[in-house]
Order: sequence, then structure tokens, then C-alpha cells
Amino acid sequence: MLHDPGSYSPPLVIDEIDLAPDERENLRGLGREIAEIAADPVNAERAALWRSLNDLRPDRPMVWINEIPWHEMDSGGELALRCRGAWARELETSLRRTIYQWRHMPGDMVVNPWLDCPLAVHSTDFGIVEEVDIASTDSANEIVSRHFHVQIKESEDIGKIQMPRVTHSERTTAVVYDAMCDLYRDVIPVKKLGQTHIWFTPWDYLIRWWGIEEAMIDMIDRPGMVHAAYQRMVDAWMTELDQFEAQDLLSLDCSNVRIGSGGYGYASALPGSPYESGRVRANNMWGCSNAQILASVSPEMHWEFAMEHDLPWMRRWGLNYYGCCEPLDRKVALLERIPNLRKVSVSPWNDYARIFSGIGDRWVASVKPNPAIFLDEEWDETAARAAIDLALDAAAAEGVAVELIMKDISTVAHRPERLWAWSRIAAEAVREARG
Repeated sequence: MLHDPGSYSPPLVIDEIDLAPDERENLRGLGREIAEIAADPVNAERAALWRSLNDLRPDRPMVWINEIPWHEMDSGGELALRCRGAWARELETSLRRTIYQWRHMPGDMVVNPWLDCPLAVHSTDFGIVEEVDIASTDSANEIVSRHFHVQIKESEDIGKIQMPRVTHSERTTAVVYDAMCDLYRDVIPVKKLGQTHIWFTPWDYLIRWWGIEEAMIDMIDRPGMVHAAYQRMVDAWMTELDQFEAQDLLSLDCSNVRIGSGGYGYASALPGSPYESGRVRANNMWGCSNAQILASVSPEMHWEFAMEHDLPWMRRWGLNYYGCCEPLDRKVALLERIPNLRKVSVSPWNDYARIFSGIGDRWVASVKPNPAIFLDEEWDETAARAAIDLALDAAAAEGVAVELIMKDISTVAHRPERLWAWSRIAAEAVREARG
């Protein structure tokens, strides 16, 4: 995701990468481990299973873990960084986390037989960032409590939301790519990677500038102002997407790329047609949307103040994912109006019988077990398995294709082995579901 409503990041500028001999050997060693992992035939097997799932011909439910509290996960120094330079440490972090997850909590993760070199793409974002007071109980945890200061109070304040401008530093991309190719020559290939899946969620931004209570009241008292602000956000994202396409900065995401708030994007329908290699367009990719803050509003208001505005965005994509934490079990009729819909988020706040009955065999259910299980004083594997079985049994009764996505994990109570155990338990559950 390029955007961060909490801050502004300047364009990345790298003129030179100079690695000390020990940094170089450290990174090459990690690259060799990645190459060994990627050579395991299970990667191709899992990719085929993900593709079958997203094609609505599931062999079994799929499992993936994301949004991990990495600051609590180190075991025996596996995640300890040895590099000193900023660029080298960022690369080392990514490699070590991939290796760690493969060892301890793989689920159905897939590791590519190459390393990605992201293009140095920058967006000016929306010209407005949150003004916020932060409260934290753990300085190492990125999950904090926020109190937002209202910046959009009147109609004229909507003009604070600006249209993004996208640029690509070809110089920085070339420097990083050449350095990686030199570093990993005879170890593992390196491929350039443009922008893949785009997280489209206007309401998540608006409430940080508007205020949650204020926005909810204004949907009643000043609906025209709310419509204008939301539409300006949609226009901003569309303007940005136009620039990604015009500058050939998009890359396919029908692979081991996270889609929406769910799992991987492998799908036979993508890239579809028309498609020209090297010129990826939105119709070759996955789109998504959600409106978490509207969890408690009526279906009519959800449609009016979110989905109806989203339609021009969602029509641009080959396939779509909808939802995040908001329960959608009473809004299935709205989902039927989304073009090219393929996956629906099923958060813990849904009534399983109702949502699975609505989904049927039409879409993949992206089921999110409740991560609160990791907080109990005593880890209860029986309860963890029961929660998984409850979802799988309810889905099976309606013939629903399922992916199990453990996410939003704020903490594992500093006991990483709990997440390892959940991965094992989930793997056992889906194997038995297939059998």
C-alpha cells in the first residue's frame, strides 16, 4: 500500500548502495535459504490449490497468517538483524521474516524462486494527514490507540483532499536493481516489481480527518457534504490509478500477493483479456473495497454512503474482493451489486449460518478467526480448533469455498509458539475437511 493517512513520506532516493563484506555475505546466505525454500515442490502444489480455490473449484480450505506482531516473534535470535545500513536492514528484515514464517507457521504460504525489486514509485497521497494523539502500552508494538483531531468540519474543508501525483525514480530503481543482481548473482534471480494490489478504503481515511462521531452524525444532518467528501476520495484514487496505468507501473497480482484483507490472488481468470505483457492494466488485476466504519448502519445507508460511490472503481478490475472487519451477513443483497466479485470477507462478527447461506457457491469466503484467542492466560488448543471447526462446518453445510486468514494479531502475549500452534491446528483442520 502506498498510502499512509498518518504521515507523508518523501520520494525514495538512493544514489549508491555500499555493502560491507560481512553484510554482503549475510544477505547472500539468506538468499540461499530463500532459494532452497522456493525449490520445495510444495510451493507449486499450494499455488495450484490457491488457484482452484479462487476459481471456485476448491480442493480444500486454504490457510494463511498475516499482520503478525513481529516484535514478539523472535525465537533464538532468528529475527535479529546483522546488517547496519538502512537499505540492507530493510532487505534483511524481509528475508528473515519469510524464512521464519516458513519454518514456524507456514500455513499455505508460497515462496517465489526469485526476489522482488520494487520500483521506486512515489505518490503525493491526498495532501492531508491525520492529526492525532497516541496512547501506547508497548513501545515496540505498531498497534496503538488514537484520538483524532477533526480537520474536515465544513464543506470548504473538503478541498484539503488533493489529487495525488505519481512519479517513478528510474535512477533509484536502477541502483537498487543492479545492486541486488550483483549481490544475488548465481544465488537467486531478481525481478522488478511494480505496484500490485491496491488497498482501496476511503472511509478508513475520512474518519481520521473527519472524526468518527462527527461523520456518523453528518450522514444524517449533512448528507450532501458526506457524499462530496467520499466522492472526492474516489476521484483521488481513480486519478492515481490512471497515472499507474499511463506510466506502466502496475504488476500482476494473480500470484502470492495478498488481496484485500484476505489471502493470495492466484486465479485463472487473470490477467484475462485484453492483456499485453509489460503493460498491466486494472482489468488484469484484483480490486477491492470495504467500509468498516459503516458496520452498524443500515444496508441502505451502506449502499448510499459507500458502495454506490465505489462502483466506478470496482468496474475497472478483473476480479474484486469486498469487506474487512465489518459484518456483511445482513448485507448480502448489496454484495450482489458488485461487479466481478469473487471474494467476501467474513470477520468474526458475522452470523456464520446467515453469511454462508448468502455466499453459497458464488464467492470465496475469506474467513477471519478471532485473534483474541492468543490473549488468554492459558493457551487452549482445543478452543482454537473448535473455533476453526465451527467456521468450516458451517461453510461446508452451504458448499462455500473457504480461506482461513489469521490476521489483526496485535499480540500473542509474547508467546510466539501460540501462533505456531495455530498454524499447525489449522493445517490439520483443513486436511480433515478435505478428507
